[in-house]
Amino acid sequence: MPHSHHGGEPVRGQDAVSHSPHFEGRFGRMFRLDPLRPSNAAIDELTAHMRDAAEAPSHDNPRIPAGYTYLGQFIDHDITFDPMSELQKRNDPDALVDFRTPRFDLDSLYGSGPSDDPFLYESDRPGTRGVALLVGVNPQDEDVEPHDLPRNQQGRALIGDPRNDENIMVSQLHLLFIRFHNKVVDKVRAERPQLKGRALLDACQSIVRWHYQWIVVHDFLERVTGAETAGGVLNGERQYFTWENAPFMPVEFSAAAYRFGHSMIRPHYDLNGANKRIPIFAEADDPGPFDQLGGFRRLPFGWTLDWSLFFKIGRGEPQLSRKIDTKLSPPLFKLPSATDPGRHALADLNLRRGRALGLPSGQDVAHKMEQDPLTHRELGLVGALGDRTPLWYYLLREAQVRADGQHLGPVGGRIVAEVLAGLLEGDPQSYVHRRPGWRPSLPSATHGDFTMEDLVRFALS
Repeated sequence: MPHSHHGGEPVRGQDAVSHSPHFEGRFGRMFRLDPLRPSNAAIDELTAHMRDAAEAPSHDNPRIPAGYTYLGQFIDHDITFDPMSELQKRNDPDALVDFRTPRFDLDSLYGSGPSDDPFLYESDRPGTRGVALLVGVNPQDEDVEPHDLPRNQQGRALIGDPRNDENIMVSQLHLLFIRFHNKVVDKVRAERPQLKGRALLDACQSIVRWHYQWIVVHDFLERVTGAETAGGVLNGERQYFTWENAPFMPVEFSAAAYRFGHSMIRPHYDLNGANKRIPIFAEADDPGPFDQLGGFRRLPFGWTLDWSLFFKIGRGEPQLSRKIDTKLSPPLFKLPSATDPGRHALADLNLRRGRALGLPSGQDVAHKMEQDPLTHRELGLVGALGDRTPLWYYLLREAQVRADGQHLGPVGGRIVAEVLAGLLEGDPQSYVHRRPGWRPSLPSATHGDFTMEDLVRFALS
């Protein structure tokens, strides 16, 4: 989900980064604005303010089923990969390499291809060798599901992006996309039997990528930014996310606007008819395999997701995401860490990261985008916190007071829409470039459209 100081020499990386001659795969800034440096006390106060005290139906977002929370995470992992743990100590985004291509190309799924990453691909069946993606088969054991992501002997997923194994929902979503690709392979082989090997893979990847790209901008984007904002940007109203050579990854997007999804996370989820209300994180420091939805392990027995509980499929009603607002689920204030024995609040981590990267205040960004900033009363804060507010918090509050938490507000929605649409426009292999009039062709509930519900039905048919 991207400034320079006024009056003085710009910090390196905060000047006109869009003029970098080697811009692709790099972070940069959308706006040349002064950074906001909230004190530790201000961050602590905001963090405490963001903790939700209770769970209630009023927190549910009637427009967005719970599956889109994790589709957003999957999309993020497709376009960004920041492996440098010391980033919070620096504010030089132009020096940071985005090791994930800023394109909707599913390199988190396909890796570098069957030659460089053969462990991702089928190798036993001659007809689909190096074309179909590998589905993991677990040992016959009553404690794990028979089918999962492919894993090594220690249970770590063998996939293009290890972050797609962070929790059960995103790992199962990754597996769903593997099955989606393989269904496309079956369909293309039946319709175009002359295609073999690399030609077959290329044809299948184009179909998968283009249908996925359609979902990103016509299903996901319209839900999280609102149809009016998404439609305007998709029809050419992009003003703030610009570049010269190739799109970059704006820090205003990656470190603030696109982190709206954190507020959508429920404290627990129903996985299927038998396993319900499983916590996203357990209270205990050493939870058992059935105590929480953390990842980096084999899929526990009985935990295969019923996707009708996450997307609107058939007559059933899915679980809903939480509203986009400033209140985060209690488990997100006790995040486990593999490297630190303590627990951490996600809000605190996000706010400190925004400070380290020199993000501007939400009010300054609103002024830059010619939007009326939230008033002190709308912000609902006390003291100096309401004068210049961290961008991430500001955009969550904007969604809460100006869109009832059902989608992002005018500033946050515009940043997210412009970046996602801009990345698609800037990709020479996207359907927007290759075939601007293209429409989805796979089976769907509405001819010429394709949604996550259609993908689930097709992949699991």
